[in-house]
Amino acid sequence: MSKVFPPRLRTSGNSKASYAIVASRFNQELVQSLVDNAHAELSALEPGTQIVLVWTPGSFEIPLFVQATAELNRFQAIIALGVILQGETDHARLIAEAVTRSLLDLSLRHKVPVIHEVLFVKDEAQARARCTGTEHNRGVEAARAAVSAARKLPEIV
Repeated sequence: MSKVFPPRLRTSGNSKASYAIVASRFNQELVQSLVDNAHAELSALEPGTQIVLVWTPGSFEIPLFVQATAELNRFQAIIALGVILQGETDHARLIAEAVTRSLLDLSLRHKVPVIHEVLFVKDEAQARARCTGTEHNRGVEAARAAVSAARKLPEIV
């Protein structure tokens, strides 16, 4: 796990921003922790921001729901959250690769930051360290990346 963690951004004033969190119900206990941490960090960094939560059945469906969310053209950034545990076959790796390619494509096509925190991990211990831990929580990291990208993108487009 990377020891580099993005620093907390400055809190904005009362925000009119909107963010979407698209999250998988599969491995829900772990993903719920990511959602809770991302939501809390978004609210802290952008007080008053609107945060819409969209649940998907699993990680494979996340790109479809990100696409539908992006097509609404009302979010400054979209955060994709899920946990894929490596199994005995290549199935999990194939899902992780497909999700990664799709999220990048959607971000570029819709010109909206899509923050990819669909975690592909070796085992539940790795997942817990990244989802429920406080030192390097990927939900917090995703929120910081979303706010940073949402603030920066309008400066260059």
